[in-house]
Amino acid sequence: MTKKVAILQSNYVPWKGYFDLIRAVDEFIVYDEVQYTKNDWRNRNRIKTQTGVQWLSIPVRQERLGQKISETRVADPRWAARHWKAIANSYARARYFERYAPMIEGWYREAGECEWLSDINALFIREVCATLGIATSITSSRDYNLQGDRVERLVDICRQAGADVYLSGPAARDYLDEACFAEAGMRVEWMRYDGYPEYPQPFPPFEHGVTILDLLLNVGSEHAAFMKAR
Repeated sequence: MTKKVAILQSNYVPWKGYFDLIRAVDEFIVYDEVQYTKNDWRNRNRIKTQTGVQWLSIPVRQERLGQKISETRVADPRWAARHWKAIANSYARARYFERYAPMIEGWYREAGECEWLSDINALFIREVCATLGIATSITSSRDYNLQGDRVERLVDICRQAGADVYLSGPAARDYLDEACFAEAGMRVEWMRYDGYPEYPQPFPPFEHGVTILDLLLNVGSEHAAFMKAR
């Protein structure tokens, strides 16, 4: 039986494409044993508001050069209450706000108690997957022996995981050497993020690149109709 694996850094309440990638594989490996990067998706994401797209960012401490995502701490625990307030204010009139608000607010209360960015991201990824009915096994790169350079590490993790197929996001085309996977007896497949249908979203113009919470609050249990991997 073919086993398909994806390896990706954790994001803060990611967009729908991130969860499509998770659903499309048998094992999703959170790759937080790599350097934390500023102004990226690790600690921030976007919501739709009446005045346009707004960034929600978790304040973090950068304590040393080369700090890993897994070594990144929260700088101000009040972020969670602020983020939830911003979401509630922007989506109060969304069709499914009343249904999902208590659940999402609970996630934020729990996340506000977390010290580490990786734990916050893992919490939201786990809870959203459960809400979307995604049963993929989610593991951590910390569970594997990490060796080699950028691509060699990915190949070795896949080998340790018993993968036959590595599913990659399109951004990796610039550096990923498929021959390295082929030599290890694996093939590479590429996730595509084009062709997503639009859904009822307040405050036009429509924006695909926002947190998955936007989809949940606007279409509720019909979310699968606006995603790719079913």
